[in-house]
Amino acid sequence: MESIRFIHTADLHLGSPFIGMRDLQKEQWQLLKDSTLSAFDRLIKYALKTNPDFVCIVGDIYDGEDRNIRAQARFQKGMQQLAEREIPVVMCYGNHDHLSGNWTRFELPKNVHVFDETVSQFTLNTAAGPVSFTGFSYGKRHVSESMVEHYPVAQSLDSYHIGLLHGSLEGDATHAVYAPFKKEQLLSKQYDYWALGHIHKRQELYLEPAMVYPGNIQGRHRKESGEKGFYEVTLSKVTTQLEFIPTSVVQFDQVEVSGKGIVHMNELVEACQKELSVFSEAVGTAVIELVLTELDQDSFELLAEIPESELLEMLRESVEGLDSFVWIQAIHLQQTDEDAELSPLGATLIDTMASWETDDWKVVLQDLYRHPKSSRFLEAVEEQTIEKLQLTATQQIRRTMQAGE
Repeated sequence: MESIRFIHTADLHLGSPFIGMRDLQKEQWQLLKDSTLSAFDRLIKYALKTNPDFVCIVGDIYDGEDRNIRAQARFQKGMQQLAEREIPVVMCYGNHDHLSGNWTRFELPKNVHVFDETVSQFTLNTAAGPVSFTGFSYGKRHVSESMVEHYPVAQSLDSYHIGLLHGSLEGDATHAVYAPFKKEQLLSKQYDYWALGHIHKRQELYLEPAMVYPGNIQGRHRKESGEKGFYEVTLSKVTTQLEFIPTSVVQFDQVEVSGKGIVHMNELVEACQKELSVFSEAVGTAVIELVLTELDQDSFELLAEIPESELLEMLRESVEGLDSFVWIQAIHLQQTDEDAELSPLGATLIDTMASWETDDWKVVLQDLYRHPKSSRFLEAVEEQTIEKLQLTATQQIRRTMQAGE
C-alpha cells in the first residue's frame, strides 16, 4: 500500500482566558489572549500549504463546555478553508468541550466528520486507499471508564486503521484519570496509528505502532513550557515518520540567571538583561519564570525582603528594549545548594503541590471560596490562579525552611 500523510493535533483549547495575566500592557495582553487562535491559524495555513490526506483533531478543541463564540467562529472558518481545498477532517470532543455543554452552535462543513459519544468507525477513501477511523467524543466532562475496550480489533490488512483516543495512560499519577487505557490494550487492537489527546506534553508512548500525544498547540502557563505544535505524520505499513511542526505564538518557559559573585543590584540587572537577550533571540515572544540561582545567604535574604511586585516591575522595565517581547511573570530565589537545605517535609510539601490537579486545589480552597466575606474578592480557580498560588507557596516554604523557622 502507498503511504499516507496527515496532520495529528489535539488540545487546541481555543478561547483560553489566560486569567491572572492582566498585568500586561494592552498590546501584549491582546497577543497572549489571541495566542491559541493565532496558533490554530498557523496550523490551518500549514495544512493549506502542504495539502495532507486528512487532519485528525483529538479532543479539547475549545477550552470550556460553553464554547466561546469567537473561538467557534475561528474554528469554523478554518474548517471551511480546508473544505475549499478538499482536505478532510476527522475529530472528536474531549473533557473540556464535551457534548453535554450549552453553546450556540456553528454548522461545520461537510468535510468534517465528528464522532459522537458512542465508539464508532468511519472510513475515508484517500488516494492511497481506504482509511478506517475509530473514536468517540465525551458525552460528559468526566469519563472514567476504559473506552478503548469498545474499540473493535482491526479486521483488514488492506486498509489503514487509526484510533482517535482522548484519554490518559493508566497508572500515570501526574494527570487526572480520563478514559484510561493501557499500552497492551491499544496493541491488541492491531491499529496502524493511535492519535492520542489530553496530555499537553509531546510524548511517543510506543513506536510501532505509533502511540502519540502531540501536546497542545499553544502553552497557557508555566507548566506548559517549551515549544508547542502538532505532528505531520507519514504512515506506511512498514514505518511511521513523525515531524514536529511548531505553532506557538508565545512560549512559556523558565530562565535561570546565576547570582554567583554578584554584590550590587545593578550587576544583577545586567546579568538578567544579558541572559534574557540571548533567550529572546533564540525563542522570540515569551512569558517566563525567572529563577535567580546560586545566591549566597546575604543576597538571598536581601532580595527576599524586597516586595516581589517591586522586583518584578524593575526587572520588567530593564528588558523592555529586547527585540522580542519577554514578560517576567514571576521571580524565584534559589540559594546555593537550595534543595540540599530543604528538610524532607519541605521537599514533600513542594512535590505534593506540584502533583495536584485543578480539582485538588478546589478541594483545598473550598472553605475559603465558600466564605461569605472573602469569596467576593477571589478570582475563579483557573490554571493561572493555581500557578500563582503554587509558586507563592513554594517560595514561602523554601524561605521558611532556609531561615530555620
